[in-house]
Amino acid sequence: MASEQQVKRYLAYWFQVGKTIVVRNGEKVLQPQRIIAGNHYSQEFEELWQYLLSPESGDCYLTGTSQTISELLTSKWDVESCSRCDMPVPMFNVGLPPESCACSDLSNWPNSDLPKPREPINNQDRLRTIHQRLRHGENRDGGDRDASGDPKNQTRESPHPPESLNQKEYLRLVRDRTSCLREPWSASPENSLASGKQKSATD
Repeated sequence: MASEQQVKRYLAYWFQVGKTIVVRNGEKVLQPQRIIAGNHYSQEFEELWQYLLSPESGDCYLTGTSQTISELLTSKWDVESCSRCDMPVPMFNVGLPPESCACSDLSNWPNSDLPKPREPINNQDRLRTIHQRLRHGENRDGGDRDASGDPKNQTRESPHPPESLNQKEYLRLVRDRTSCLREPWSASPENSLASGKQKSATD
């Protein structure tokens, strides 16, 4: 079942490429001059949409089609993309699909040189989405840097850091100094004289 929003989008897209809508069982043909105003539909289009939903519009349908707006809002219809022009078209849920797309009587459509029809765009939502993507990218890059700097993430084959080399040198110096302290005095004349003086003093 097509929702009101889908049918509304369907009309807005076709109005943007020049389509008109027949109202009151063919008595009148209408076409809004402006469909989108900034980040929302124009007031002119909104008023037309409300008119099409009211009983005063009678049977109304887009030119080149046979499905009325009231029929599209029933459970028998969906709105899908046309395989030829990628525009929204009604698709029958039960039975055979419609004979042709609304683009069948448009000689200038599809046209890749023209901007594609669209819905209103909320610039604030788009900027917020871009901002969130940028923040997510920064957090991911920061996590990668932290992971690469974590010693736990380094492989065993990685070379020892400079601190470990300095520690080895320090231990070697301590070992050398300790071995010097443990060596006995040599029997030099100076050492013998010093020991004799020390012995005479004690006597």
